[in-house]
Amino acid sequence: MVVLHYTDMPDVEDAIGKMCDPDSVVSAHYCITRQGELVRLVDEERRAWHAGVSYWRGNTDVNSSSIGIELDNPGHTWGYEPFTGPQMETLCIMLADIMKRHDIPRANIVGHSDVAPQRKSDPGELFDWALLAKHRLALPRPDIKLGDPFENDGAFYLALERFGYDIADGHAAVRAFQRRFRPECVDGQVDGEIRAMLFALLLDRDRGVTR
Repeated sequence: MVVLHYTDMPDVEDAIGKMCDPDSVVSAHYCITRQGELVRLVDEERRAWHAGVSYWRGNTDVNSSSIGIELDNPGHTWGYEPFTGPQMETLCIMLADIMKRHDIPRANIVGHSDVAPQRKSDPGELFDWALLAKHRLALPRPDIKLGDPFENDGAFYLALERFGYDIADGHAAVRAFQRRFRPECVDGQVDGEIRAMLFALLLDRDRGVTR
């Protein structure tokens, strides 16, 4: 799988320096600057400590089976802003290559907040998932056709876990799902729209169309 992050630092040189410092206990395989420059930090064959304590689809050691890509952005701490065109262009080229070489399905291109919803919010609600989906590099926002099938919030949470999320903190998991699939409203509340979205995603998954 691939986990996408933002650096959450005002200066990319400082971010790269931190990821290269053994004492920081944080690293990633790649970093993409706002100018679209690609910086390789860790060989793909080696484990990088980018996801931290995390979970996705039963995997509790995401670092051991993922490639981490950091995007230069000040993040919510330093003045969150949209990702640049050159940055996203480089990311799309990279993802297409990585997904082909490692046979990674679109459903396993995720954000840090997806695998660590209680701790992280990156790459955040301004990240252009729709661009990735347009090039079949990530799942698209689901097209709601069949409405809300869940009888109560408990059933929704179980379905959310089935899709891949850690639901130990239900509100955090819902916020992560919203950041990913409905970023215009991230409130952590279960409503009919996100229930219908999740149902559509699970139907697509069961039909095998999430590759």
